[in-house]
Amino acid sequence: MRGLHLQVWLGVADLPNAMPFAILYGLQGVARALPLTILPLTALEIMGSAQQVSLLYFGASFVGLAGSLSMPLLVHMIRRRRVVALGTVLICLAALLLSLGSGIVFAAGLACFLVGFIAIDISFNLYLMDHIPRQEFGRFEPVRVLFMGSGFIIGPMAGIWLSQAFGRPAPFIAMAVVTVLVYLVFFYLRFSDNKAIQAAKSSPPNPFKFFPHFFKQNRLRLAWLLAVGRSSWWAMFFVYGPIYCVEAGLGETVAGMLVSAGSGAVLLCPLWAWLGHKWGIRRLLMVGYAASAVASLAVALVAGTPWLGVVFFLIAAFFTSIIDGAGNMLFLRAVHAHERAEMTSVFATFRDTSQIGPPGVFSLLLSVFALPAVFVAAGAGMMIMAWYSRYIPKQY
Repeated sequence: MRGLHLQVWLGVADLPNAMPFAILYGLQGVARALPLTILPLTALEIMGSAQQVSLLYFGASFVGLAGSLSMPLLVHMIRRRRVVALGTVLICLAALLLSLGSGIVFAAGLACFLVGFIAIDISFNLYLMDHIPRQEFGRFEPVRVLFMGSGFIIGPMAGIWLSQAFGRPAPFIAMAVVTVLVYLVFFYLRFSDNKAIQAAKSSPPNPFKFFPHFFKQNRLRLAWLLAVGRSSWWAMFFVYGPIYCVEAGLGETVAGMLVSAGSGAVLLCPLWAWLGHKWGIRRLLMVGYAASAVASLAVALVAGTPWLGVVFFLIAAFFTSIIDGAGNMLFLRAVHAHERAEMTSVFATFRDTSQIGPPGVFSLLLSVFALPAVFVAAGAGMMIMAWYSRYIPKQY
């Protein structure tokens, strides 16, 4: 009965598959977030500087991009259910490699971490589009973001505590355990594959041939660009937020608290979704991107006062959560049903782009300027996204 009350409060009581998917995304969020603060701090210990950490993430993200582009081929060859299993195995391998914590082995673990979660995420998105009616994506997407974001509230601080209590490998081991739990829940739910998608028995798809078709479609192109902007800011926050805290002398505990508290803003996603329906997604995203840009620039301006910088980080995260309230709805509403697998694979490259582009730019900036230059660049990027938000169709 309590579960029914929760579904009513979330506005998805009439969507039978909403809560199972929400639980899956919530557990996946915990798994991804457990090592979130520890990863950049361990990389900083190994590499020695923020610039070298940027280069490490830059290189590992190219492997993640290759993995993302290979997903249509994998889905075609072994089906989505086995792709989820493969992603789970990669996460377990990542936990082992990251626990060893040295040079090239750590880099390989980071690459497995990225590819593993890409495999799981793309597969879940495909199942989601099969089992949630297209016209209901706008209602379910804030629920998905809420549950997944809740994992990001719990995970970073829990990861710091595990690291301090049991040693550096503990968060990575916990990540593997929770990921296996995600797979067991997924296996128990036994979501069926869409027969219309399964019927495509032609030659294995070439992911590169879908790029021109994807980017010729204005709404898909806009959805991808705005997703890159949103994801790039969070990628900056999760890597350089903890580094900022440690280099400013605030310590690892404050770093974990910053990431957890910043992620906590996603609990407001149902409110942002309601405002989006009432006010329009277009206006909401313009405000979210612009306000986040101003707060990010403020972090750079007050960098000499670390605690004030933390406050502006949290303000920026609050406004970025407004953007998360819309989630991937722009893409979900724009993609055609018969192109879901191929277009989802291309759209998913927004994560890899946000993992590759910013570290590359930041490594160049950090070779000349101090750490606050990263926050100036992040603020400028979000302001550009605010300008592009004007092109969202008014009916959204």
